[in-house]
Amino acid sequence: MTTITGGCLCGDVRYAYEGEVGPAGYCHCSDCRHVSGSAFGISVRVAASDFRIVAGAPSRFTKRGDSGREVSRFFCGACGSPLYTLPPRHPEVVFIKAGSLDDPSVVKPDREAWTRSRVDWAEIDPAVAATETGRG
Repeated sequence: MTTITGGCLCGDVRYAYEGEVGPAGYCHCSDCRHVSGSAFGISVRVAASDFRIVAGAPSRFTKRGDSGREVSRFFCGACGSPLYTLPPRHPEVVFIKAGSLDDPSVVKPDREAWTRSRVDWAEIDPAVAATETGRG
C-alpha cells in the first residue's frame, strides 16, 4: 500500500491516493503532447476508488481522442497544470500525470503508446550538454 499526493503548480488543487500504484507509461499521441507541452505525456495508473481531491476543484476538458473514444482531462483552472485523466471506457482507473506528483520517484514507466505519433526529437541524445541546475 502506497500513499501518494500531488497537485498543481499554484497549489489550488491537491489530490491524494492510497493504494496499489499501477504501471506508468509514455504516450506519444498528439493530444498528450499538447496537454503536456512536450514530446510526450507520462501517466501512472491508480484505482479510482482510492483517489480523491483534497483541496480545490479541478477544471475538466473532454475530447474525442485519436482512438475515437472520449477522454476527460482534469487540470487547475487557475494555473493550467494538467493533473489526471479519466477514461470513460475504464471508470475504475485514474491516470495521474507524473509531473503533478509531489514525489515522482513512484513513477516507473514500462510502456509506450501511440509510438506512430512519436516526434523525431523525443529521444534525448546523451551527448547534449546538461546542467544540474539552471540553463548553464
